[in-house]
Amino acid sequence: MTKADIVNEISKNTGIEKVTVQKTVEAFMETVKDSLTEGKNVYLRGFGSFIVKKRAEKTARNISKNTTIIIPEHFIPAFKPAKTFVAQVKDQVKK
Repeated sequence: MTKADIVNEISKNTGIEKVTVQKTVEAFMETVKDSLTEGKNVYLRGFGSFIVKKRAEKTARNISKNTTIIIPEHFIPAFKPAKTFVAQVKDQVKK
């Protein structure tokens, strides 16, 4: 599902204009990005958490040049779904 699909679905379910829904969805995404950039996690009860994870420094290999490189400690964004969300997906999704 794409952002456009989400906007269409919300607009259809709520009766709100697509332009307004699109601005709202984009504002939500910007707010989450800004919060994570500042190191603040975003918690949405019943849905999940957008969190900042710390990756430790590690040694890696460049196979083509046969050299060792050090990847410094860094932070990455991650999503951790709520337990109820995970349970619902487990119960509903069929292969």
